[in-house]
Amino acid sequence: MNPNKLTAASKTLPLGTRVQVTNLENGRIVHVTINDRGPYVRGRVIDLTPRAAEALAMSQQGTARVEVRQETDPVIQEADALPPTLPPNSN
Repeated sequence: MNPNKLTAASKTLPLGTRVQVTNLENGRIVHVTINDRGPYVRGRVIDLTPRAAEALAMSQQGTARVEVRQETDPVIQEADALPPTLPPNSN
């Protein structure tokens, strides 16, 4: 996991899944993409990158009570965001 990206690890959610994580102590929300497996500590449901933890204002604590909700919109892959190529002009 790149610590500077808004990504996270989950044991159960499919890789590439977008989720909304809400810090239940302060109401702050961050949207992250699952790109790794873990956490491997009992009782933890998600492992956030430092950037995502900072967005939730929990980087000093290390852990916080959060709510994780899977988003329904599919993740747009970089290749999907490119415009389609046109066939060569046949004139």
